[in-house]
Amino acid sequence: MPPSDPAASDPAASGPASHESYDLQSLVRGLVASYQAADQHINHLGCWLPKIDTIQHIVSWLKDILFPGFRWEGATAENVEYRVGAAVDQVFHALADQIERALEHPVTGQPCDREPVRPSKSAKQLTSEFLAQLPEIRLLLETDVEAAFSGDPACHSRDEVIFCYPGFEAITIHRLSHVLYRMGVPFIPRMFSELAHRRTGIDIHPGAEIGHHFFIDHGTGVVIGETCVIGNHCKIYQGVTLGALSFPTDAAGNLVRHQKRHPTLEDHVVIYANATVLGGNTVIGKKAVIGSSVWITSSVSPESSVVMEKPRLRIKSKDLSPNAEWDYQI
Repeated sequence: MPPSDPAASDPAASGPASHESYDLQSLVRGLVASYQAADQHINHLGCWLPKIDTIQHIVSWLKDILFPGFRWEGATAENVEYRVGAAVDQVFHALADQIERALEHPVTGQPCDREPVRPSKSAKQLTSEFLAQLPEIRLLLETDVEAAFSGDPACHSRDEVIFCYPGFEAITIHRLSHVLYRMGVPFIPRMFSELAHRRTGIDIHPGAEIGHHFFIDHGTGVVIGETCVIGNHCKIYQGVTLGALSFPTDAAGNLVRHQKRHPTLEDHVVIYANATVLGGNTVIGKKAVIGSSVWITSSVSPESSVVMEKPRLRIKSKDLSPNAEWDYQI
């Protein structure tokens, strides 16, 4: 059989552009030369790297394991052990491979120039230790479901939290990524958290320490920084930022890392929509309530309320003369 003509199956190839030529060799040489330029950090030729599509599958499989019956068709008490066994084995091999790839990445970020030596035993041990913590993660998530159900009058069941709530989706993935982060696994915890960020609009760094019974209501635009410490029974609303006040630099002008840069929330704190709380030395005391749209850069004592002064609205009415207006205190 003669080889097929690409133009026959590709409509674009049969148009006027097909009669125009281009210097493919020069284009390719220019690109390859850019890969070899000095101080080049956006290519990793020859390296083993984690794969984002595989990480997406792993996160999905982990949610199957955490919430049996919610995501599996036909899950029963009789077959759940078989199904969990198959899922755990699937996650173990896939995650161990991705951890191996992450561990092989050079710390300096420079491209590899050798065949990598893959520390399979270390990666498998890390994976096993991670999976062993899933029962504890489930206990924490149970408290988060209860916090959402108890804290939102629009929620009609605990199942609704698991099926529908973006805040719970984000905290579920954070509970997983935080364990990997504490184990020192590179890259993968942040890949987990960025998947949640894309899906929910909620950005929680895997380093943040979050207690039990945590509830993010609505959630879009929430940012929780790496060194945040959040106590038990805390609740935050959409648009809240728990961020850094400033970024200290060393004598050479480089950012100083591994310092407490983000605030601490003690137990039973509530922060309403679009509030911004900044700084590693900022502590929001137990049972404090932070109102909407406030900007906080210093500590708040326990059982305090922080609110903006009531604004004045300026209203014009069609019923009055064109220049008529009045202030209205809300």
